[in-house]
This record gives sequence, C-alpha cells and structure tokens, in this order.
Amino acid sequence: MNEIIEVIALFLGFAGWIMVGISLQDQYWKESTTEGSVITTSTIYENLWMSCASDSTGIYNCRDFPSLFALPGYIQASRALMIAAIVFGTFGLVATLVGMQCSKIGGENYILKGRIAGIGGMFFLLQGLCTMIAVSWYAANITQEFFDQFYPGTKYEIGEGLYIGWSSATLAICGGSCLMCACKLKTSHEKIPYPYQPSTRGNLQSAVPTSQSVPSHYGRNAYV
Repeated sequence: MNEIIEVIALFLGFAGWIMVGISLQDQYWKESTTEGSVITTSTIYENLWMSCASDSTGIYNCRDFPSLFALPGYIQASRALMIAAIVFGTFGLVATLVGMQCSKIGGENYILKGRIAGIGGMFFLLQGLCTMIAVSWYAANITQEFFDQFYPGTKYEIGEGLYIGWSSATLAICGGSCLMCACKLKTSHEKIPYPYQPSTRGNLQSAVPTSQSVPSHYGRNAYV
C-alpha cells in the first residue's frame, strides 16, 4: 500500500513541478479590466518578466521590465519564490526517486530510503508553499488596487497564470503530504534485521562443574 501512495505522491509532485514552469512562463498573470469602459481599443497584460499590449486587430507588442530594482517589492519577491519553488521541486523529485521502496536506486536499506523519501516530501511541501505565497501575494496586490477607488493607474484583473500557480501549489502540497505519510522513519513497528548468533546455553552448562567431579579429601568411612 505504501508503494502505491509513493507513486501517487511522485505523480502529484511531478505535475506540480511542471505546472510551476508553465505558470512562470505564462504572460497573463494580470490583465487590464474593461470595467467602466465603453470602448476598449487595447488590452494590457503582464507577468513577472514583461508587459504586453494588444489592440483589437490582434497585433501585440511586449517589452521586458527595464530594471530589477525599479520594480515593486512584491514582484521581486514573487520572482525569487517561484525560482525557489522550481529548485525545491527538482530536489524533491530526485529524493523521491531514490527513496521509493519500489526503486532499486540506493540499495535495499529501507530505513535509509524511508528517510530520503521523507526529505523528498519536505521539498515538495516547500515547493507548494513558495508557489502559494508568490501567486497569493501577487493576487492580493491586484485586488487591492482594483478595489481602491483612489488608485490613479490602470486596474487589472487576475489572469490565468495565477490560477495555474494555485493549482501547482495544491498538487505539490498534496504530493508532499502523501509522501510524508507513506514513508516510515524507523518506527517501533518496523522489523530491524539482526545478525544470527548461536546459542551459548550448552557451553555455559558444560562449563559449570558438577559435584560428582569434585575430588573428595575424605574417605568413604568418614561419613556416618
């Protein structure tokens, strides 16, 4: 049963890891809203790396953000968290492949493999948490600017890239939780093999002298 749970956890973690990359490359993290506009001539959409604009004819133009330090703090933090999520997911995949019981990698020391699988589950949890914090922080700024009546700039709505990020975080957290529950970190119910030692009971009995073998200093006639 644990092998099946480990395979499911690996699949969930791998799917979450793939979706992190898809979300990071998606251009629609936020899209300009049409609320209150009668005629819309262009649409502006952005992600963590660039800003794009498209008109009604389908022609679009994208430009990268010119300076890293000129960006708002939440965009810089979201970049770092998403990159960290990809790194944690990579470590989680490697550790899970080594620590799975059905895998021949790492030998047959199942106690060590269980600990490695637990480390892989921890990496998947970190991947999911980093992704969840990044996309939720980005979405919180979008909603804050959208509902601010005194905000002078362009208002945006949540794009598809954030929904992909939330799905990725959910899959990674579920995979890490399943893996942490499946691995056994040397509990008292485990059968630990011990080397065979032959019994020494017969040797101890033979080493103890009997009373018949003790020489007597008295003659037979000395007893009444």
